[in-house]
Amino acid sequence: MAYISRLAGCAVFAAALMALPAAAQVRVGSAAPNFTATDSHGQMHTLSDYHGKYVVLEWHNQGCPYTRKHYVSGNMQELQKEWTAKGVAWFTVISSAPGKQGYVTSSEENEYVAKMHADPTAVLMDPEGKIGRLYDAKTTPQMIVINPEGNVIYDGAIDNRPTPEVEDIKGADNYVTDALTEAMAGKPVATPYTRPYGCSVKYPD
Repeated sequence: MAYISRLAGCAVFAAALMALPAAAQVRVGSAAPNFTATDSHGQMHTLSDYHGKYVVLEWHNQGCPYTRKHYVSGNMQELQKEWTAKGVAWFTVISSAPGKQGYVTSSEENEYVAKMHADPTAVLMDPEGKIGRLYDAKTTPQMIVINPEGNVIYDGAIDNRPTPEVEDIKGADNYVTDALTEAMAGKPVATPYTRPYGCSVKYPD
């Protein structure tokens, strides 16, 4: 019952767990759409400025149990620290619209980042949903990996355990780690697309 009640508190995007969308399949291997966004500290970031680096986009919602799973456990923070130390630019993206679940102000997000000891390169505030829609982001979390040439090499779930349970992180196959490890070793990404799972991104109406 506790599991069911947790799911009831967060709208799960059922379509993301069904057939793979053709648009996402086409996007992997193609050029990542460019964007400019303001982070939670008021700094501007343009994706093209990070050409030559690996980039990770992480869609985020503080109140989503699937997101909380990876922050309460420290899993997301460990990933951020590990990969930014290796030169990866890691952007947490918040595409929730004002007045909708998951929306936070910059100061609220900065407090959360400090509290959780998160370490992304920056948190991109996307209240109009422009970046989210540009990348067809459906869930929180949803992960996208872009290579130094500017092409999307991974799009989908963070791992292969689509539950909000912290204990399921242990032993999970982390697709982001797999994609970055393989690509940095000069190997093709074995799993370039998976079905994202989590709470629906709360875009503007």
